[in-house]
Amino acid sequence: MKIFRGFKHPEVAPACAVTIGNFDGVHRGHQAMLSLLRGEASQRSVPSCVLTFEPHPRDFFAALTKKPELAPARVGTLRDKLIDLSACGVDQIVVLPFDAHLANLSPQAFIDSVLRQGLGARYVLVGDDFRFGARRAGDYAMLDSAGLAQGFDVARMNSYEVHGLRVSSSAVRAALARGHMPDATRLLGHPYRISGHVVHGRKLGRSLGFKTLNQRFAHWKPAASGIFVVLVYGLSEKPLRGVANLGVRPSLDPKDVNGGRVLLETHCLDWPAALGAEGAYGKIVRVELLHKLHDERKYDSLDALTAGINQDCLDARAYFDAHPVPDSARL
Repeated sequence: MKIFRGFKHPEVAPACAVTIGNFDGVHRGHQAMLSLLRGEASQRSVPSCVLTFEPHPRDFFAALTKKPELAPARVGTLRDKLIDLSACGVDQIVVLPFDAHLANLSPQAFIDSVLRQGLGARYVLVGDDFRFGARRAGDYAMLDSAGLAQGFDVARMNSYEVHGLRVSSSAVRAALARGHMPDATRLLGHPYRISGHVVHGRKLGRSLGFKTLNQRFAHWKPAASGIFVVLVYGLSEKPLRGVANLGVRPSLDPKDVNGGRVLLETHCLDWPAALGAEGAYGKIVRVELLHKLHDERKYDSLDALTAGINQDCLDARAYFDAHPVPDSARL
């Protein structure tokens, strides 16, 4: 799979079958759409292509209007989106920077400059609520008419449902906001997960007896937050059991090196001796959030914080006693 920032790179395929969307949390509806896209691309002997945007269009307009409440809670980082799209078997991903120029393109200009001239679209697959162009003026009917006039096929995929619930990024966000991880798993088709490099922090956890893996969540508004029972992949042959804090850590000194940033801080219940004290830094790990224990809490002292972390570890061990990790679990 190839990934491009924009469509002007010389290795972007001259023709393709493409689907368009934000793909925040590549859920089961997205996965079904991408399977259909790959089949249609194969029939036309062209590569399959995902056209997506970064930042999320609503992030752009929230910043433009200085109304942060307009920005959606983010299910995943760009890294996780690209990993999940790659796992769906698409041939290329084009990430378009969503900026003022793109926001102001008329629907017809988007069709002409992006879909036709930029990507050479032979087939375009969209969702049932697809809108495009300045002020969201373009819809499926307009795209379909353009396809008939300009010689490319257009198709629309109806909603995908699981147990009567329409699968959407909004539904995933709602499940994560409630802390109901089984619902999120059903919608995503796998446990909710976050991947990234392990970075240095203040090492406060280590001084308290709870060494942590720190990962930055590259968005200020994560869809999930709180304390979670987790599995960590990427440090050993089998996943490591752990407990993690996703959020801004209200007990932390705001002058901390990571103060104000959203972090995923994970304490592994059983640290691999082979890694040593510093062996995880710089590695890319994937953390699966299995069960929410509680929201973030502000502790008034280091002793209270230590006691709180210790209780979270006990609760995580109790969860794993009731839900053992299968022997088949691997990287």
